[in-house]
Amino acid sequence: MYLRKILLGAACLLPLHSVFAQLPQDSRRAGGIAVIPLAAHTTQVFYEQKPVLIAEQGSQRYAVFGIPLAAPLGTLTLNTNNAPIQIEVKPYRYAEQRLNVKNQDYVNPNQDQLDRYAREAKEQNDIYSSFTPSPWTQFPSFIRPTAGKFSNSFGRKRFFNGEERAPHSGLDIPAPVGQKVIAPADGIVVATGSYFFNGNTVLIDHGQGLISMFCHLSQIKVEKGQHIRQGETLGLVGKTGRVTGPHLHWGMSLNNARVDPQLFLK
Repeated sequence: MYLRKILLGAACLLPLHSVFAQLPQDSRRAGGIAVIPLAAHTTQVFYEQKPVLIAEQGSQRYAVFGIPLAAPLGTLTLNTNNAPIQIEVKPYRYAEQRLNVKNQDYVNPNQDQLDRYAREAKEQNDIYSSFTPSPWTQFPSFIRPTAGKFSNSFGRKRFFNGEERAPHSGLDIPAPVGQKVIAPADGIVVATGSYFFNGNTVLIDHGQGLISMFCHLSQIKVEKGQHIRQGETLGLVGKTGRVTGPHLHWGMSLNNARVDPQLFLK
């Protein structure tokens, strides 16, 4: 018992991510994640000629690959410095969502608004397609960015005022305006701004092509270039941009694929 207390006390002195670090859940569907054990001599993994995140868990290394929402069913091939890796993308039925948006500009934007959206989309896509070195080897632990019931909205086919739009690429968490939003993991703030559809937005780079996004904020409490630690405040819940009510849109991008944020939580 005494030894157990000593070990527990020592664990409390370790960084949070060292004690609780775990890999994401493996869910091989469009918008899911494939967690792939690697052979000892496999040191690099690529998808469409771009690097894929590699993390350690104990003595084993894994490729952690985000499967694009648009990925077709069937076999998908990753290249390595050794033999190719094939994974099977399995069927998964996402729900549909029909929303009534009062501001018609968010349903049928005019040309100026479309031009603005194109500029903002390029800025965000440049971040999503980036691949920066990570300060970690074990995969970072993730926590919820704000309190509230998950809506299971990721991947929903959406209709705005009866018109079909792209599937929802994030997780909505309904919450009151002004509720605190915290960083789910350590990272660097790589963008902040007021975007046409997303409203007040923060993007965090966690390393190796793993990016998190937080939209519709009422206030932003961080600045571009800031190092942020897990649990620190990055903004407040709001209802800016294209929304039907106050909530946090939490998005996760892995190797430039939007994936289900719930897969990063225990």
